[in-house]
Amino acid sequence: MSTEINRKNKFQYFLNTIITTLIILLSAIPILEVIVRIIFQTGIIASHSTMRHIVLWIALIGSYVASLDGKHLAIAAGKKYIPEKFQKTTSSFCKIIEISVLLAFFVASVFFIFIAFGANDKVGYLHTRFLAAIMPICFLGMALNEIVDTLRKDFSLIKKVVFLFAALLLGLLFIVPSLYDNINNLPGFAKSIMDGSIVLLQILKTPLILLLILSGVFGAPIFIVLGGITYILISVSIGYTEIAVNEIYVAITGNMIPAIPLFTITGFILSESQAGKRLVDFFKESFGWFPGGMIIAAVLISAFFTTFTGASGVTILAVGGLLYIILENYGVDKKFRTGLLTSSGSIGLLFPPSLPIILYGITANIDIKKLFIAGIFPGILIVLSLSILGIWYTQKHKIRHEKINVLNILKGIKKCFWELLLPFIIVISYFSGRATIIETGAIAVIYILVVEVFIHKEINLKGLIAVVKKSAPVVGGILIILGMSKAFSFYMIDEMIPQRLSEWIAARITSKIVFLILLNIMLLIAGCFMDIFSAILVIVPLIVPLGEVYNINPVHLGIIFLANLELGYLTPPVGLNIFLASYRFEQPLEKIYSSIVPFFLIMLVAVVVITFVPEISLLFVK
Repeated sequence: MSTEINRKNKFQYFLNTIITTLIILLSAIPILEVIVRIIFQTGIIASHSTMRHIVLWIALIGSYVASLDGKHLAIAAGKKYIPEKFQKTTSSFCKIIEISVLLAFFVASVFFIFIAFGANDKVGYLHTRFLAAIMPICFLGMALNEIVDTLRKDFSLIKKVVFLFAALLLGLLFIVPSLYDNINNLPGFAKSIMDGSIVLLQILKTPLILLLILSGVFGAPIFIVLGGITYILISVSIGYTEIAVNEIYVAITGNMIPAIPLFTITGFILSESQAGKRLVDFFKESFGWFPGGMIIAAVLISAFFTTFTGASGVTILAVGGLLYIILENYGVDKKFRTGLLTSSGSIGLLFPPSLPIILYGITANIDIKKLFIAGIFPGILIVLSLSILGIWYTQKHKIRHEKINVLNILKGIKKCFWELLLPFIIVISYFSGRATIIETGAIAVIYILVVEVFIHKEINLKGLIAVVKKSAPVVGGILIILGMSKAFSFYMIDEMIPQRLSEWIAARITSKIVFLILLNIMLLIAGCFMDIFSAILVIVPLIVPLGEVYNINPVHLGIIFLANLELGYLTPPVGLNIFLASYRFEQPLEKIYSSIVPFFLIMLVAVVVITFVPEISLLFVK
């Protein structure tokens, strides 16, 4: 067993090394492009297309690594209610679904490569078929990983045989549409079997979709549920399952997509270095003299980290423990500091260069720069709401505050000077128009690498690979969902579902105010069951047409969506921050629930203000 684990670790290290190399290339190409453009008034051959295919490799290999580690985004809301004796059965059920869907996409992607690209199609000096081949390789790899992982479990031989037979049988049923559309001149008996399978798939369409949804409730990855439903719907209504793979390819190789891995890796480099400790020391000295100053500092530090990491969990796990101890020494009681840090774990999602804002802009086809500008004042409003609560708390409990020490403040600035420059570099690069969002992301990666590797010397090559190990499943998980949701959106648009939904709701709800109230309630519920990335990719294509029906500015609608999802992270019973705080601060969920109530309410008021006072978001956008 130890030999197998060691072999697996070496293989994962190899994959992470590949992803590290690809991320360095992805960061270097835009910088080189800018330099070549300035000096030679030209550009690098096929640089944009090369970057997009590098992202394709990062996405698929990252998704495969997430599969190896069991880190794909999942809902799993119903999993905890299953009695322990049925846990293995439901897990095997989910694995059967996963294997079937992955095998279906493996076959469809093989056909896609030969249909979509000619033998002479190239990106730079590399054949496009070679670059796109990473799709079937990783789909097959994930399927084999799930098979091996399940067969290694403590099951009887009969159960293993039944599992394998069920997975392959369902997989074969899923594969048939791809074979049917692409293989001609079949023998009569083979064609009859395929014809029968297509009819069977049409009959079983609804039960299979329900099984996929059930598997999602029991913990199957979201991309599997989305992909499986999309595959079935396209198979029985449109045909040519390669359409689904084409949409995945188009989504992941989109023009703006390279910004996602670039800003994600920037945030993870920050969280893995000692930047958190330096920033805490600086904010402690800068705000400790002010009533409630240390609480404000904790909120600002959380906002800083969440802005760059995008995923709120990283903030709680990276700096939550350190801030918890500092607030304890400051005199803040256990309940208040737990609620504060749980609530502020997602508080920076509205500030540039927040990953959810970028992803929303791509999904809703809205100018990302406008969304960045629109999010600033709503983000400040939410930060102020928690800060005011902190000031009130310190005044009520007469908590001491330190005397201002300018020398210590200057020392703090000196220690974290390079990290403090990062937001200014990003804002100036992007908003000045001197760099695109992708070039800005590349600048951010190179800059923070230079700072942490060469100036602070806290991360070496081995450390960088460790950073990639943590970030790759996040990037891969997000991008594979993006691809599957794009395929699902294709089906919905083809069937005119968003338009029908808009017409149905508009016929029943005539008041814009009533619609906004119901929208907020729906988004809060979605936010407590889904992570923000999944919610953006699944829900946004449905609500954008509704915004048009009620004449809601699309940029304002985006801020409403993101603000609600930010609050959804701490909405009981299953908001993500609640579980992470329970784990990080070693407290039962009941304690976390009671601690977040005042913070949840004051943030809810802020979200309501953001919703019904659009000028807060649109003042500078207009």
